[in-house]
Amino acid sequence: MTEPPPVPDGFSIGHWSDQAGGTGCTAILAPPGSRGGVDVRGGGTGTRETDAIGPLTGTEQVSAVLLAGGSAYGLAAADGVARWLEEHERGYMTPGGLVPIVPAAVVYDLVQGDASARPGPDSGYAACEAAAGGVPARGLVGAGTGTAVGKVLGRERGTRAGIGYAATRTGRGETVAAIAAVNAFGDVIGADGARLAGPRGDDGEMLSTAELLVAMEGPPDWSRVEDRNTTLVCVMTDAGLAKPACTRIARMASAGIARSVDPVFSDVDGDVAFCIASGPVEHDRFAAVAVGTAAATVTAAAIRDAVARSA
Repeated sequence: MTEPPPVPDGFSIGHWSDQAGGTGCTAILAPPGSRGGVDVRGGGTGTRETDAIGPLTGTEQVSAVLLAGGSAYGLAAADGVARWLEEHERGYMTPGGLVPIVPAAVVYDLVQGDASARPGPDSGYAACEAAAGGVPARGLVGAGTGTAVGKVLGRERGTRAGIGYAATRTGRGETVAAIAAVNAFGDVIGADGARLAGPRGDDGEMLSTAELLVAMEGPPDWSRVEDRNTTLVCVMTDAGLAKPACTRIARMASAGIARSVDPVFSDVDGDVAFCIASGPVEHDRFAAVAVGTAAATVTAAAIRDAVARSA
């Protein structure tokens, strides 16, 4: 399997993993002065500071993005990321000192291992300490440690997923990369339309979540189906995107989630896509369209990679 290009210069990614507890977190550290945007599509999200990088707010900078397990408890890991950034003099300058801007989103993994094992501030700090450039570790690590997909028949019939990564370079020389933590209710679909991961039947055969849902005469046994599922994506680029363009690229990246997960954006999914851009701002609409197109492609590839690396 050919390795993808590394993350753009200045970005770094680190994981903290609790394999016994079945949880973890992933920190994406951005170069100083980076802009960010977010697109929230799922009906059951768990987030922090996503409003701060919304298109109508005045905050221009993003210091880091945190993806974490632990459901709502895992949002506390962002405190550790903020502490690490402050210690390393990275953040948004205010009259009272640096304030790191750390948007965060979580997956529900409490049923995978020990429900009391959750990422906290020290976990977020450790993920930052482990952060490095290059191609990040993938599979059952970080925020993907306790994840699975295709859970309509219960988690025990689903397929393990994890963290995936993909990247490409545009003809203009820009790098567009995506990291994904995949914990979807639905199935993961390949570029050729084939089902890569989903629920398993009595004989171990792979089934279609969408077909099962449509064919059911009533609701599934919800006591066996967690109603908290999520696909989280962070797109990173060295393109010169202004803040509004980052929001549009995050929205276009959500199209990549829809290409590779079926069903998607449901009431029982908390899907969120982030975009961080580090290059000097250029008001070039064509560049934003090209980067957004690439973002959707690498997002879908990263989700598929998460399944391949966790098999």
